[in-house]
Amino acid sequence: MDEDGTRVFDLRMQAGSTEFRDGTATPTWGFNGDHLGPTLRAERGERVKVRVRNTLDEASSVHWHGMHLPARMDGGPHQMVGAGSTWTPHWKVDQPASTLWYHPHPHGATEKHVQRGLAGMFLLDDENSGRLALPKTYGVDDLPVMVQDVTFDGAKFDHGHRFLANTGFLGERTMVNGTLDPYAEIGDERVRLRLLNASTARIYTFGFDDDRAFDLVGTDGGLLTAPASMNRVQLSPGERAEVVVTMRPGERTVLRSYPWRDGNGWERRFNGGDDSFDVLQLRAAERLRPSPEVPGRLAADRGLELPDADDAVRSRHFELRRSGINGQPMAMDRIDETVTRGTTEVWTLRNGGDMTHNFHVHDVQFRVLDVNGKRPEPALRGRKDTVAVPMGATVRIALRFDGPSDPDVPYMYHCHLLSHEDDGMMGQFVVVEKGQRAGEVPDHAGH
Repeated sequence: MDEDGTRVFDLRMQAGSTEFRDGTATPTWGFNGDHLGPTLRAERGERVKVRVRNTLDEASSVHWHGMHLPARMDGGPHQMVGAGSTWTPHWKVDQPASTLWYHPHPHGATEKHVQRGLAGMFLLDDENSGRLALPKTYGVDDLPVMVQDVTFDGAKFDHGHRFLANTGFLGERTMVNGTLDPYAEIGDERVRLRLLNASTARIYTFGFDDDRAFDLVGTDGGLLTAPASMNRVQLSPGERAEVVVTMRPGERTVLRSYPWRDGNGWERRFNGGDDSFDVLQLRAAERLRPSPEVPGRLAADRGLELPDADDAVRSRHFELRRSGINGQPMAMDRIDETVTRGTTEVWTLRNGGDMTHNFHVHDVQFRVLDVNGKRPEPALRGRKDTVAVPMGATVRIALRFDGPSDPDVPYMYHCHLLSHEDDGMMGQFVVVEKGQRAGEVPDHAGH
């Protein structure tokens, strides 16, 4: 802590090597270590500061995915950290308890930077979550589950894309928290898994090998109003889900990824839709500590601090194509949309292309209003910052822009299939005061 009470974190981007397989060292990148980064944690209402130092031999950035914060602190492609340089963003945490994460966001190079190992979780707590009888002892009955897919080419990572695959990189196997063939030893009757799809293109449909039900208690941006029982939850890249699993003494069960529910024959065959993986084995002890029942009421605010469509002052339409959003590839010096601080809008996302996409909006958590005109499934009824938009689908979302205004420095919206983002499937918006116009994006050479 600083003297003024600010919570301070230090992150060092560095190159290293990691032995994923016995006797074979793979070149990797990480934060404060050879691969991946530490879990950061802060309370709602706290001021935080992160001292980021880049010891790599090329520029990168650190984006706080899901965080509500000023555009200049967002860590997108306009906040590059040059080789040998430092960047110190700071902000006040003002959002509910949630499972967020951080990763690079350099325009045109995000996929490889994430694949090399630059990623970590950022957990937020608040008074409401602290009072709830949910599993909350980190690393014991509250486990981070960062899922990535990998392929090895000898000792190195293989970054190549499959023949005929247009979704991006698809690995041959998965790992959790940087570990191949992982398992977790469970000592409690109930365990909370914070699932994060940190892959760059692969979509996972998570469920257990015995088809047991679990309680979904949280989505991207926080807790649901009430738990939802299910046996499958699908996450596209960047999405998160918090689930509570009930275990019996001495049993073992495997968290798997099952084939997609959506997609045509092409996507099932070439874009990973038919793939299945054993992701994480849970091994229960012979004697388990008792756990309370999952509470029937979770979020303190029944509205989840989310906007309603009735409050919208404007609607916008976004056509999602691999070649660009609304027919335009990303341009760093172009502001695509201007929104007014304190207002709510409805955005319609339409995927009329020939592959699945998703859509991530920086700074905000949005409400999914409907999917193809129908009420969203339970896994889409919470706070969201990323949503899948399958081929041929239309998704409507309601967003409120409460962040500080800055007419010159934009936030991003983009497909979070990272090769699509790198190729230009991204746009920029600025938040302005009522009556104010967008400014000009400054030329950022890096920090």
